Amino acid sequence: MDLLTPPPDLYGRPRADTFMRRLTAFADRYSPALGSPLLRRNPRRPYSRPTPPLQLVVTGRRALATDVVELTLADPSGGPLPHWQPGAHLRLALPSGRERHYSLSGDPADHAAYRIAVRRLPGGGGGSVEVHDALHPGSRITARRPRNGFAFCAEPAVLLLAGGIGITPLLPMAREAQRHGLDWRLVHVGRSADTLPYADELRALDPRRVLLRTDDEHGGVPTGAELLAHAPRGAAVYCCGPAPMLAAVQGALDESPAASLHFERFGAAPVTDGAPFAVRLGTDGPTLDVPADRSALDVLRERRPDLPYSCHQGFCGTCEVRVLSGTPEHRDRRLTPDRREAGALLPCVSRAAEGETLVLDL
Repeated sequence: MDLLTPPPDLYGRPRADTFMRRLTAFADRYSPALGSPLLRRNPRRPYSRPTPPLQLVVTGRRALATDVVELTLADPSGGPLPHWQPGAHLRLALPSGRERHYSLSGDPADHAAYRIAVRRLPGGGGGSVEVHDALHPGSRITARRPRNGFAFCAEPAVLLLAGGIGITPLLPMAREAQRHGLDWRLVHVGRSADTLPYADELRALDPRRVLLRTDDEHGGVPTGAELLAHAPRGAAVYCCGPAPMLAAVQGALDESPAASLHFERFGAAPVTDGAPFAVRLGTDGPTLDVPADRSALDVLRERRPDLPYSCHQGFCGTCEVRVLSGTPEHRDRRLTPDRREAGALLPCVSRAAEGETLVLDL
């Protein structure tokens, strides 16, 4: 028998089996058809729709520390709010149209309300000032459902390091660690006692596990080694604070008792491995030079202050623009390959090769 001679059928007759011949013919036609548009989904199943934003009302407001206000947000009808996990944030659409992310600082077990705390930054992008000046009890606001880019994994041993307002995502983690009986410690640092929000709530969890450290009482800013010295052996470290604090902790991690580090930044990370390039506003618009140590978003906002933005870290998508020509270097954590192929770009983190000019649809 050779490759051209079919095997006998099931009864030993020297001919191809009728059933197998028909099954093969069916498969030859059916398999390619599986990739056709009509068979990729159940035609009786409705297409998915975008998740509508949450409609929220401010039900409470209180001062937590110097220039820090806490807002309590609830469903206007009193219904339950979507669940969330420690480390999650809300993306608020402020009355001016600005969109900003704020970490949830309440208890994940409370489904009736969300809590956020915001420090007023007069020299910032205007979001915090608007929260302080425009949002009061009774104010209506919309928000995206909670998302989490700083998830708490509840390791057996945990060290939580907070700098100033960076306590907001770590407070729910401390509650979760206490609830599950983990071996946890929390260090909250700041300039002075009046700048540390949630001090009373932290002490109420377990005063033996919480250290409130202020620069004015301890002779200055703590080193990374000093902060990590509080870690239990093999602990996972969760850190949220200003860039110098994160850099100090990262630099001291290898020599510390800790085993791993999770962190969240207040704003944009320093540009690394950057090269100077240019962006052009439209095909006939001005060309702007982007230095190696600055983001394209910062340069664009000098010419277009109305350009929306939020996270500065490449995950929210608020600052998305479209590239008309040029080859970008994508450094975001949000856009899919298809979106990038279609020209989407997040200028807060993405760049281009040295000497390249990106023409943007602006």
